[in-house]
Amino acid sequence: MPDAKIVKLTDESNNRSSELPLVTGTLGPSCIDLGTLYRDTGHFTYDPGYGSTASTRSAITYIDGDEGVLLYRGYPIEQLAEHSNFLEVSYLLLNGELPKQAEFAAFEHQITHHTMMHESLKNFFQGFHHNAHPMAMLAASVASLSAFYHDDLDVDNPDDRRLAAIRLIAKMPTIAAAAYRYSIGWPMRYPRNNLEYVTRFLHMMFEVPSEPLMLNPVAAKALDLLFILHADHEQNASTSTVRLVGSTGANPYASIAAGITALWGPAHGGANEAVLKMLEEIGTPDKVETAVRRAKDKNDNFRLMGFGHRVYKNFDPRARIIREMCHKVLAELGVNDPLLDVAMKLEEAALKDDYFVERKLYPNVDFYSGIIYKALGIPTEMFTVMFAIARTAGWIAHWIEQHETPGARIGRPRQVYTGAVPRDFIPAAKR
Repeated sequence: MPDAKIVKLTDESNNRSSELPLVTGTLGPSCIDLGTLYRDTGHFTYDPGYGSTASTRSAITYIDGDEGVLLYRGYPIEQLAEHSNFLEVSYLLLNGELPKQAEFAAFEHQITHHTMMHESLKNFFQGFHHNAHPMAMLAASVASLSAFYHDDLDVDNPDDRRLAAIRLIAKMPTIAAAAYRYSIGWPMRYPRNNLEYVTRFLHMMFEVPSEPLMLNPVAAKALDLLFILHADHEQNASTSTVRLVGSTGANPYASIAAGITALWGPAHGGANEAVLKMLEEIGTPDKVETAVRRAKDKNDNFRLMGFGHRVYKNFDPRARIIREMCHKVLAELGVNDPLLDVAMKLEEAALKDDYFVERKLYPNVDFYSGIIYKALGIPTEMFTVMFAIARTAGWIAHWIEQHETPGARIGRPRQVYTGAVPRDFIPAAKR
């Protein structure tokens, strides 16, 4: 509830003022409630990119960018990464508390027995060109789920909301793997429900009918860790999209599909894909020094992707965690890939270069996740799909939270109009 503290804003040009209450949460800066500003003063606020605007109250994730802090439901990401797994983190995001053993067993059972996608979705994939981007197939397939489960789409029914959450977390890996296999002409694989979540996904991705998949345990461990780190990240562009679409009363599958398309952008979920393209542009380790020099040149349009973060002004806490796993994966898998050599040389150069250190342009989670995906044999065009699998847990948690928040309103941002002033229509013959 709002504090008793008040901020008074006065427009001296017309002597109109507004008394605005301060709203505080359990952590983080207070916010000025602007709900009555237009009524009192005739003014809106202008905040491009919403960098200083809180659009909602949420109890799911907290970020302190200055201190490099990331909490899921109050738990530090470092502790969850060390002690938990992705499905347990998904339960935490959805329910607000870590599960007891029996609760987790029931949750895992539900997820496991909703992994199958409708058989007719195979025909749906046939409508795509063979080289369609997997994100296009993923977004369309997830949106189509509302056509298969139209009897369970009452967004005001808590049981329907929870069932949708289970289905989305369970089926996203199946759909993602199907999109990948279709793009390379492989037969789609059914989920093996005797395997754990991440291992099951890797088998759906890479196993072929002619021979069993020999999977190094470090691959599943690394991917599970990446899924934990990507599960949620507060009110980012894709999560805000899910909430905005959800605020209209749209069903969860349509809302999550909208989040997928927002994630697709290279400035958001596509950033790890951009890292690999940058490494390809650099080419070989001996060209890293030149690339670093170009990145520091304001007159050169070359940029190092995967360094720094809009929110974190210190080291990205997720990058600290995944860096260790990245080096472990490269060591244990013994992958011989020149681009990975470029990446390690670039990391070394940036971490000791005064230009990057002074500006705190450290390698971020996108830098390391792209390297790990590459080492695991996941193709570049699937990188953002991997992100979407993990972020589904956060998206649906936010969608549910929004529907359980009393007084939630449809999202409706304002604008500063810069078009023509009122003018009269002129008939075509007189223009």
